[in-house]
Amino acid sequence: MKIDTVNWKPFQIDKMFNIYTGGDLIMGEITEGDIPIASNSAENNNIAAYTTTIPGRMLFDHTKSISIADRGKFWAFIQSKDFYIATRVKALVCKEYNILNIYQLSFIVSVLNQESFKFAYGRNCCANLPLIQISLPIQHNSNGSPVIDHEFRYSDEGFIPDWQWMEDYIKSLHHKQLTTQNKSNKPPKLNIEEWESFKVEKLFRIEPTKGEISDELIEGNDVPYIGAKHDMNGLMMSCRKEGFEEWISTGNCIIFIQLGAGSTGYANYVENDFIGMSGKTSCGYIDGVMNKYIGLFIATVLCAERPKYSFGRSWTGDRLNNTIIKLPILKNDDGVPIIDDTYKYSEQGYIPDWKWMESYIKSLPYGDRI
Repeated sequence: MKIDTVNWKPFQIDKMFNIYTGGDLIMGEITEGDIPIASNSAENNNIAAYTTTIPGRMLFDHTKSISIADRGKFWAFIQSKDFYIATRVKALVCKEYNILNIYQLSFIVSVLNQESFKFAYGRNCCANLPLIQISLPIQHNSNGSPVIDHEFRYSDEGFIPDWQWMEDYIKSLHHKQLTTQNKSNKPPKLNIEEWESFKVEKLFRIEPTKGEISDELIEGNDVPYIGAKHDMNGLMMSCRKEGFEEWISTGNCIIFIQLGAGSTGYANYVENDFIGMSGKTSCGYIDGVMNKYIGLFIATVLCAERPKYSFGRSWTGDRLNNTIIKLPILKNDDGVPIIDDTYKYSEQGYIPDWKWMESYIKSLPYGDRI
C-alpha cells in the first residue's frame, strides 16, 4: 500500500484521546512483578520497572492505550502488556474506546513520533500534548468527498479517521516473520581482560563531515542526513542529493557525535553515503578493513566511553584523538601477540583481530540478518 499524505487531515490529540497523567509513585517501594511501569524515558520501550498489582492505580489496556514520554525526549510507545504509568507520565486512551485496535494504534504512534523534533533542545511537551495535531487519512464517500461526522467527535471540521485503512496498512507491513539461523548459537566469550588499547587517532583516518546548514536540506529519498543523536542510528531525515553533492560523506565508517543535546560521545556505524553537519560530527575510516559487522562492534565499544563526554563536554580535537578503546588482538598459536613492525594501529604494534570481531557480531541472535 502506498502512503499519500496530500489528502490527510489534522486531528488534535485532545479531540481524539483522553489524556491521563500518572500520580506519585515511589519506584523504590514497588514490589517486583510482571506488570510494566511506563516512565518518562525513551529507553527500553519506555519501561522503567515491573511490579505486582498496585491497588487503586489505573491499569491501562495495552491494546487501546499509548504511553508517552513527554519530558526530556518526547516519544510515544505501544506496549506488549497492560501497564501502569509512573509519576507525571502520560497515557492516551481513545475516546471511542471500542474503535481502536493494536494496528491502528501502531499507525498513530508512528505518526505522533514525527512530532518529536518540536520538543528537542530542552523543550518539554508536557502541557502542549493536548494541542498537538497529527495528520491522518480520512474516510471518503464513493464520490470522493470526505465523510462528515456532524457530532464532530474527532475534529472540529467533522472529519473521521480512516481506521480501516490504517489497520490495513500496518498489516501489509507484516509480510513475513523475521527468522534467524543463530537461535541455538552462543557468542564466543569476550575475554576483555586479554584485549589491548588503541588510540582513536591511530586506529582511524578521521575526516570532518561536510554539511553546512541543516535547514537548507530538502526532503527526498536520495541520501540520509545523520545528525547528533544516538537513537535511530542518528537518522534525522532523508534528503535530496541534487545541489548538496559537496556535503556528502562516504559511508562505511564510524560517525563520532562530537556535539549535541544528550548525545555527545556516542558513535554509530553508517553503511551508506550520508550528509552530516560540520562541527557536530566526524567520520572515522579504517581503510581496507571496515565492514558493517566490524563497524557495529567498534561503535559499541566506543559508546562505552561516552560518560566521559557528557555534562557539556565536547568530543572534539584532542579529546577525540586521544580517546582509548580496547579491542581483541591477533595472537599466534602460542597465545603471543603478533606485532606489526609498522605500528599501523597502535604504538605497541598490536593488530586488532578484525575477523574475530566480525564473527562475534555474526554469531549474535539475528546476527545473520544484519
